[in-house]
Amino acid sequence: MAKGSKSESTGSGAARSASKVLRDPKASKAEKSAAASALTQSKSRETTGAAAAKSASKVLRDPKASKAAKSAAASALTQKVKR
Repeated sequence: MAKGSKSESTGSGAARSASKVLRDPKASKAEKSAAASALTQSKSRETTGAAAAKSASKVLRDPKASKAAKSAAASALTQKVKR
């Protein structure tokens, strides 16, 4: 995670989704990475790093990913600092 100047943070709904994904034993490594990134940002000014953004992108493109995983991934990508 990188410190950034963006003011967004993970909302409570996305944080609940991220928590659900992290507790799911069937969740993939990419889903858990994106969820962890989103959850980390729920109470901080951290931004999504490149590896977590790549995982989040992979989750969003996966037709088998759960709604909770996609919600957490979208939240993580929203907080990626654009170059």
